[in-house]
Amino acid sequence: MHANRWLLLAGLIAAQPLPALAETQSEVVFTLRAWEVRAVWFDDGTASCVAQVSDGSDSFSVWGNPDKSIRLQFYSDAWDFGEGDTADLEVEVDRRGEWNLTNAELYLQSVLFDIPDSGDGVDFLTEVMRGNSMYLRNDDGEDVVSYSLSGSSASIQALIDCVDGLERSPNPFN
Repeated sequence: MHANRWLLLAGLIAAQPLPALAETQSEVVFTLRAWEVRAVWFDDGTASCVAQVSDGSDSFSVWGNPDKSIRLQFYSDAWDFGEGDTADLEVEVDRRGEWNLTNAELYLQSVLFDIPDSGDGVDFLTEVMRGNSMYLRNDDGEDVVSYSLSGSSASIQALIDCVDGLERSPNPFN
């Protein structure tokens, strides 16, 4: 899927219930507290899974793909970044130490960042799974928004199971 099309779709998914999008089909595979995990099939034949925690018009999503790539998406109705800008941001889980999101992509109402396929990426997701709260900060270290991670352990595990299902079949629920 073309990158800009995916980014636009990611922003739309965060902003609307998934069934409203003609280009996608989705199925809720898990819910816990404020978290929801969905399998999403796109009209070009690709599929992804997304775990999302929402609080009003703000959400934090973890997208997983069959190739094991992971993308973070921070969304707010209050943001309007336009297209194609980047920023250096920080994320911290439970005051355990900052994670730098260098060159995070700013697109419409979303901040997008690809987690590296490395030990650091695994360590970050482990902190999210074990955490209570996550803070997104600007490059000056000032809090922008926080997210509850209550239920994140089971939700990220459901995301992993969903992605594993995508590897076995284009539709893991058939």
